[in-house]
Amino acid sequence: MVKRTLVGLVLMATMLLLTSCAGSAQPSPTLQDGQKVRVLATTTLVGDVVKQVGGEWVDLHVLLPVGADPHSFEPTPQDAAKLAQADLIFANGLDLEAFLEPLIESAGAAERVVYVSEGIEPLSLAAEVHDHAEESAGHSHGEFDPHVWMDPNNVMVWVDNIEKALSARDPAHAAGYAENARAYRQALKDLDAWIREQVAQVPVEKRKIVTDHLVFGYFAQRYGFEQVGAVVPGFSTLSAPSAQELAGLEAQIRALGVKTIFVGSTVNPAVAQRLAEDVGAKIVTVYTGSLSPADGPAATYLDFMRYNVLALVNNLK
Repeated sequence: MVKRTLVGLVLMATMLLLTSCAGSAQPSPTLQDGQKVRVLATTTLVGDVVKQVGGEWVDLHVLLPVGADPHSFEPTPQDAAKLAQADLIFANGLDLEAFLEPLIESAGAAERVVYVSEGIEPLSLAAEVHDHAEESAGHSHGEFDPHVWMDPNNVMVWVDNIEKALSARDPAHAAGYAENARAYRQALKDLDAWIREQVAQVPVEKRKIVTDHLVFGYFAQRYGFEQVGAVVPGFSTLSAPSAQELAGLEAQIRALGVKTIFVGSTVNPAVAQRLAEDVGAKIVTVYTGSLSPADGPAATYLDFMRYNVLALVNNLK
């Protein structure tokens, strides 16, 4: 806790210095000919969608490196500088990037932040795991589920918000942003149709998902699955489950005959592995909060979803 406080003070001091010094730390009022929009995206997932819409007209930087857990990420002074210098800052919102708020406030950057999930109806904890909502409330780290990208229909809303923000900042290329957005929306529609074909292979009674934390809520709601439990019974990876909660989950897994626990690539799997050993289940790695490296199986959002869907289908059917 002391370390986090010191880091926060250093970051705030850095932001104050950046925003009180040269005007270069602030976005230009208008773009000059040939100048790209300086864009900062918080996560690799948000960054990939911004890239698809922004194309050649944006200078894109992503704050979190590949493999970073957005729930536990701690920014550096260098990250604060990137935020201060960006024309637009694209974030997921819904309390996913808790680290971002003090930086935005210190930089006076609120008007440059675009929360791409704006307009999506969020799921609540109680709506996702009815049986354990009360006992899990202390672990939720936010009232609503921030993992909206697990449903490509929600990412279509991201595309709309990104297109509007880029077109407003760079009206000279609004037609190009609109065309890129149209093409990517179609790719997302095609992805949705493919997912429906794949999940049809899983019998309804086997569509039960256990994960490291509650990350598949939007996917489950859209495609007819049930998220029956999680090692950490909340939306964040920051909490540790109690012995009582683990015992309850173990009993539920046995009662439902669940044979697979899906664990995100950014999460320490130790607790899930012990649980799997106790109940005779296997661990399957999925991508949740980050894309894979460029040469990996989930280098883009579309690949990310295809990988996860095949992992679910092949292990549940």
